Amino acid sequence: MPEIRIGSRLVGDGHPTYFIADIAANHDGSLKRAKMLIRLAKEAGADAAKFQHFLAPKIVSDYGFRALGRQLSHQAAWQKPVFQVYEEASLPRDWTPYLKEECDRVGIDFFSSPYDFDSVDHIEPYVPVYKAGSGLMSWPELLVYMAKKGKPIIMATGASDISDVARAMRMVQAVNDQIVLMQCNTNYTASEENFDHIHLNVLKTYRQMWPDAVLGISDHTRGLAVILGAVALGARVVERHFTDDNDREGPDHKFATNPEEWAQMVEETRRLERALGSGDKFVAGNEKDTYVVQRRCLRAARDIRAGEVLTREMIDVLRPNTPGAIQPWEIDQVVGTRALRDIPRGKELRWLDLGA
Repeated sequence: MPEIRIGSRLVGDGHPTYFIADIAANHDGSLKRAKMLIRLAKEAGADAAKFQHFLAPKIVSDYGFRALGRQLSHQAAWQKPVFQVYEEASLPRDWTPYLKEECDRVGIDFFSSPYDFDSVDHIEPYVPVYKAGSGLMSWPELLVYMAKKGKPIIMATGASDISDVARAMRMVQAVNDQIVLMQCNTNYTASEENFDHIHLNVLKTYRQMWPDAVLGISDHTRGLAVILGAVALGARVVERHFTDDNDREGPDHKFATNPEEWAQMVEETRRLERALGSGDKFVAGNEKDTYVVQRRCLRAARDIRAGEVLTREMIDVLRPNTPGAIQPWEIDQVVGTRALRDIPRGKELRWLDLGA
């Protein structure tokens, strides 16, 4: 079964779902606030608090976005130019040890999504795993650079096709086999229409094509449907943006999950994990009594005298399934046998009561 180790935790098939609270830009420029969100994420049941390390000039082209003529998708709602939003959302490098320290203090894993070579190197001493955002599907060079650090790598695959994913997996697997492969949709508008574009069944494709990878979901919808569906299909890593208040100003607050919703997500996922259970089909431990009261067995349809030869008309198939009774699928073997003793109407038939 595919599994990786993140810090002290084994993550993958056969292990509890690993929840990543992506605080990202929701620190709103405040280290104090970033630490507060770490604590809230831990209290809500997250296993990791994740940030994003980038510098605006190394992730976006101011010229390029202005040349588009208009801001697209979720960026259309931004009141500021794209470059300015990224500048304000960037995480100061000198915060990193303090964020790591706070995560260690409350007992939650710390890691980040780096978006350039320097950021990969900067966070390396602090993280047990790398997270590669969906946009890096188009830049496998940076994926490989991360993967060569020898730590597990979590790769989101939003806004890409199967050839993009196959190329990235081929290149990363050549240097690192500790991979979490995440299905993702990168529309961050929180629109109800987005549910038509999640395509959770891609997880089945990933399982077939890369059976040694741990599966995951990076989700930007609201509610529990996508998460529970993904876990049911084999995802063992869940990532969602995290905020304390969906009404705050900022690029990621509107579609993020708040602490109350997060706690409910974890609780319902733990229930689902219990419900998924075994792939073997057997009478469950809590069905021992209903095995008796709901199933049927063979019973005398009338009083049967010793020596009578049983016909089909003399046999009823009725509840309860008294232990030791002859089962309905054996009825053809009963017809034509002879009663060895009197059998009152309604009594279960037993092989000890019948003879040739």
